[in-house]
Amino acid sequence: MLKSGRRPVLGMILKGYPRISETFISNEILLLEQLGFRVHIFSMRRPRETFSHANVRRIEAAVDYLPERMLPKLPQLVRENLLLAAQAPFRYRQALKMACTRFLRTRRSATLKHLLQAGFLVRRLLPGSGVAHLHAHFAHSPTSVALFAGLLGGLPFSFTAHAKDIYTSHPQQLAEKIARARFVVTCTRYNRRYLQRLASTCRTPIDCVYHGIDVRRFSAGTSPVAGAARPHSPYRLLTVARLTPKKGLPTVFKTLAWLRARSVPFEHVLIGDGEARAETLGHLRSLQLESAVRWLGTQPHDVVLKHYRRADLFLLGCEVAANGDRDGIPNVLLESMAMGVPVVATRVSAIPELVQDQAGGLLVAPRNPAEMGSAALRLLTDHGLRQRVIARGRQRVRQHFDNRLLIRNLAQRFRTALAETCSVP
Repeated sequence: MLKSGRRPVLGMILKGYPRISETFISNEILLLEQLGFRVHIFSMRRPRETFSHANVRRIEAAVDYLPERMLPKLPQLVRENLLLAAQAPFRYRQALKMACTRFLRTRRSATLKHLLQAGFLVRRLLPGSGVAHLHAHFAHSPTSVALFAGLLGGLPFSFTAHAKDIYTSHPQQLAEKIARARFVVTCTRYNRRYLQRLASTCRTPIDCVYHGIDVRRFSAGTSPVAGAARPHSPYRLLTVARLTPKKGLPTVFKTLAWLRARSVPFEHVLIGDGEARAETLGHLRSLQLESAVRWLGTQPHDVVLKHYRRADLFLLGCEVAANGDRDGIPNVLLESMAMGVPVVATRVSAIPELVQDQAGGLLVAPRNPAEMGSAALRLLTDHGLRQRVIARGRQRVRQHFDNRLLIRNLAQRFRTALAETCSVP
């Protein structure tokens, strides 16, 4: 129960916090706090990196971490869940029944882990927190915890679906989450159409709210004139991406080899890290590109900004991975366009919702290094085209992807949800 006169709290269930690759989540939390929301973060994992972006340090939300590894924490998890089952037997039976049904569909032991984590959350972390609504980021495990916690604690929940979590999830499991959620948010119209088809028989609202970026931050140090300056050789090419199959980095490297074969002078910087590091760097070596490509690993925003400022062109070869994983709209494309750096990217998923009509860059087919190379060469050498692309891209980001404007739609959803919950006797 809320103490008299205190504002209700929005509980955010995250896969990990903070994460360098998920600045859109920390940006969202910070903007919500600036709009007056009280937020409490429940993270399923501790941070993987030893540093974080500056905006994380401005977030005031309390942070609690759920037990991550099952075996070391199993006695504690079981104890809290048994106590919760004794306190709320009907709710616990409902949640246990759902967990069994979901386990029988997929035979994944993670279902039991999510139930136990939810029980721990409800029994140990929610009391006294003032949390009146739960919202999960990513439709897979964080939403599973939110689903069970909602049942166990009698709280409504909602979730934001992003990319991999949508297209690698069991369709029936995901449809069930949508049906039980108060509302669902996703970051592209492409995702929204898929989710609506998946849950066509339920009435849960599914909203498209783009992440957007802090346009002020990614306009700093640039101007329309400076950004459209004629590049000189060696051309400075940039890619910022997690080292994972859906980013299509082999296509980027083959594009670089295509340019080198035509005696186009360039230097390329790759920023990012990920589970496919060994494979990605192996592609570099196999194409003998080590002398032309500098891999910097994961870097904070200030370092990335410096590379945007000196880049002539941004390359990203997104594709649909073998397991169905794909991007939505990579924020790095927004950042690049806002900084006045034209992009060459692929017609995959929702990227055409951002890059269109020569606004911000040129789109090519995935896995086609020759087409990507030709587009890159056009943007490096056709000065008139380059000026139009840069000007239209910066305008498009400012008008449609300013996160300070986009957050208002999400904030209204949360205000309504919190008001409805607190009005229930």
